[in-house]
Amino acid sequence: MDELVFRQMLDEVSARSCPFAKTILTRGAGCSMAVKRNIAERELVVCNNQNSHERCVAFRDLLRNNFTFALGQLHIDGPLPHAKEMRMQCGGLIGLQFVLDGTDEIADIDELLMLAQQKFGALAGYPCSQIVQFANAHYKPR
Repeated sequence: MDELVFRQMLDEVSARSCPFAKTILTRGAGCSMAVKRNIAERELVVCNNQNSHERCVAFRDLLRNNFTFALGQLHIDGPLPHAKEMRMQCGGLIGLQFVLDGTDEIADIDELLMLAQQKFGALAGYPCSQIVQFANAHYKPR
C-alpha cells in the first residue's frame, strides 16, 4: 500500500479512534460501539457513536489524571509505555465495574460508562480513589 494513501485512510479512521482500543484488542473488555478496522497490516478500533466516544475520552482523561501515583509518575504528559497504559485502561475499567456492582467482569465498556454516568453524574462525582485502589490491587497483566 502506498504510504500516502495509508496516511489518508488512517487520518479518516482515527478521527474517532477508541481511547480503550488496547483493552479491546487484547480482549480485556468488549464494547458494543467498537468496530475493528484493518488498514494495511494494522488493526484499529473505531467508535460508532460520537456521544459514546466523548464519554470514553472523558473517562480516559480522568483515569490519566488520577493514575499518576499508581503508575509511579508525577504527571502524564504524553503517551505511556504499553504496560502502564494497559494498567491504567484495564485496571481503571475493572475498578469502575467493581465500584458499580461488586464484580470485575466487563462485558461492554459503553454500557459500563453509561451506568456510571447515571449513578455518579458528572466526572467529578466518580470515586476515583476507590477505582485506582481496586485497579492497583486486582489488575494482573496477562
